Amino acid sequence: MKFSSLSSALALIAPSQAALRFGCSTLTIQRLDPLVEPGNTPSAHVHQVVGGNAFNATMTGDVGEQGTCTTCTFSEDFSNWHENGTYKRVPIMQNTALPNGINGGMTVYYTQKDFNSNGNNKITSFKPGFRMTVGSLKTDSLDAAKKHVGLRFVCLADKGTRFPELPDFPPKSCKGGIMTVHHFPSCWDGKNLDSPDHQSHMYSTTKEAFQESGPCPSSHPVRVPQVAYETLWDTTQFNNMWPKDGSNPFFMSYGDNKGYGTHADYLFGWKGDSLQKAMDNSCMFQACENGKPLKSQNVAAMNKCQVKSLIKEDLDGWLTDLPGMKMEKRFTA
Repeated sequence: MKFSSLSSALALIAPSQAALRFGCSTLTIQRLDPLVEPGNTPSAHVHQVVGGNAFNATMTGDVGEQGTCTTCTFSEDFSNWHENGTYKRVPIMQNTALPNGINGGMTVYYTQKDFNSNGNNKITSFKPGFRMTVGSLKTDSLDAAKKHVGLRFVCLADKGTRFPELPDFPPKSCKGGIMTVHHFPSCWDGKNLDSPDHQSHMYSTTKEAFQESGPCPSSHPVRVPQVAYETLWDTTQFNNMWPKDGSNPFFMSYGDNKGYGTHADYLFGWKGDSLQKAMDNSCMFQACENGKPLKSQNVAAMNKCQVKSLIKEDLDGWLTDLPGMKMEKRFTA
């Protein structure tokens, strides 16, 4: 049997202290990738997408001003995050730290120190048109995966489990599911909104497990928010189907059954100067909602925001091949 994939400036004049944590329900799951494969319908593999409904095969300009709704708690955040997602697609669960009822999606973080405290660094918001990726499909060994600090998997005993962090898929069935964690780099060259590889304009000083990042180098001197997100996959429904030979049954949607190539895309889409206002504030997590300083919305409004699929294909049944790929069937149900 096969299972599928565990598949988002003005310099501050005073230190910033904000830390944001919020939920985004699922906007769409389909084969589109406007950052790496703009205009391709379909893209090479499936992506799970959250954020603003301006998401499309091609996205240019000020994305934050193009959408009419967002799947995120903060109603001024129209950024888009992509993560790969599917043979039988593994469903997504909401994080226990978020309000009940969120339709799958991700937990998104914008921090500038660590998980537990505010800092005193100057933080510069991303500019309209900014985009970046983290991780690489070309990562094909455990040693290489270990070097992508901040891209990790967690075997969940329950939704509150956070350790240990693993550089590849857990080697056993997990009682509470599997969590993927993606930390983006937080040092920017201050000039380029993108680069040919979508990564060179950024520099990562990320450390493990939401620790404070190291100082930025002179080549990338501008500190931007540390963007990270967590996605919880409900693999528990497949625990009694784990192969008797102990081999891992899960695949990323591009055919990776090790997890080495886990990656994510970010397209900035906050409206106006809303993110900068948040970074100038001293709020943390839910204290930043309800106009203090960010506008927010309820779960029903988040779940209502959707985009239509441009690719007509089955992503939820038992499939003999990954969408867009022809692979030899390894297990039979």
